[in-house]
Amino acid sequence: MLAHETEARPRHGTANNHPRHSLRRLLGPGIIAGAADDDPSGIATYSQAGAQFGFNQLWTVVLTLPFMIAIQMIAARIGRASGEGLMAAAARRSPPALIVGVVVLVLFANIINIAADLAAMGEAVRLVAGGSDLFAKVMTVAFGLLCVVLEVMISYRRYAGALKWLTMVLFVYVIAVLTIKVPWLEVGRALVMPAISWTSDYALTMVAVFGTTISPYVFIWQAGQEVEELKLHRAQALRDTPHDQQGHINRIKWDTGIGMVFSNTISFAIILTTAATLHGQGIIAINTAAEAAEALRPIAGVFTFLLFACGIIGTGLLAVPVLAGASAYAVSEALHWRATLAAKPLEAIGFYGVIAAATFGGVAITLIGIDPIRMLFWAAVINGFTAVPIMVGMMVLSCDTQTMGVWTLPRPLKIMGWIATGIMALAACLLIGSELVGL
Repeated sequence: MLAHETEARPRHGTANNHPRHSLRRLLGPGIIAGAADDDPSGIATYSQAGAQFGFNQLWTVVLTLPFMIAIQMIAARIGRASGEGLMAAAARRSPPALIVGVVVLVLFANIINIAADLAAMGEAVRLVAGGSDLFAKVMTVAFGLLCVVLEVMISYRRYAGALKWLTMVLFVYVIAVLTIKVPWLEVGRALVMPAISWTSDYALTMVAVFGTTISPYVFIWQAGQEVEELKLHRAQALRDTPHDQQGHINRIKWDTGIGMVFSNTISFAIILTTAATLHGQGIIAINTAAEAAEALRPIAGVFTFLLFACGIIGTGLLAVPVLAGASAYAVSEALHWRATLAAKPLEAIGFYGVIAAATFGGVAITLIGIDPIRMLFWAAVINGFTAVPIMVGMMVLSCDTQTMGVWTLPRPLKIMGWIATGIMALAACLLIGSELVGL
């Protein structure tokens, strides 16, 4: 590394590039990325982990937090330093065939995730309103249309502001933890000495938790949003103004740290709640949305299904556009199309076309009739495998002076990034190994 933050610490800000140290600017792309990470797929995965293994998978959420912060900071730094999204930066340094392969992986994982989230949203409405399978499918299609309209027809600035407010619905799980009876000594013991089960089921759930926590679409989205911020404020990339930008690096640290702590706090609360309620009652498998919702009954009572449905729908409306947007960034950047939510649809036809295609592709998959809860869980597993090659590429890019200028990673962040990549690869290998030996 040629330089790091302290070597480029600013003395004065510039009119165009100096960050505004307000709450609105501080809580930016990182908050949205963190909240979108707790999508319906995440809720289902954490619920299943708590129901099946009690408190014995809480350690996965604690372990992933520092690495989640590190890898999201790296994604944000690549976007801000290079002025390009992840795929655009990678396309300049990698063989076209490799970029195509990565983009296909991202599209596959994201469309499956979109399908799972939309199906869960439709099922959540049926949980409250009643109705047939056909009604749930109609609601799924309606939510898909709504998500496309939100991302295509509403300006980025207004849209981003709305997304931040949608995150508040997730606090219901934190409130649940504060109101139910939790055996805290048992929780502490499980965190320090978890009863790890060397079985394929345990490994599968672990990969799903890692995959829904450290998710490829969140990397791509946050890097893309940093580029959007540059365009919005008509600012230059950090590598082009290396001596006036420490304030932006500090903003990325705070924004990302707060967003990921928010995300993992919710994740921890979901596992804790389902472990204390469902697992404690002998329910070790969640097969329907109604079963997942029962974890909230101690706090919600007769409003259990309504509260759960609000959580699923709220997080779905947040996550589906992020998933579709991340798909559009990946494809458009790889193909050198205009990639920005700030443009009008006719100014970036390819970009918005991918958003619509990814969303409607997810809708089409939901019509096949796959069980929503099972689909949500497997979407997280697919993300766990897809994350590994993308994280390797991010680490290479973030240490490349042509991409980052003097803003290549400082040693601590570089170490954390590679450890995070190794953990994701190891979890995937453990799952494959457990399946091969038939555990």
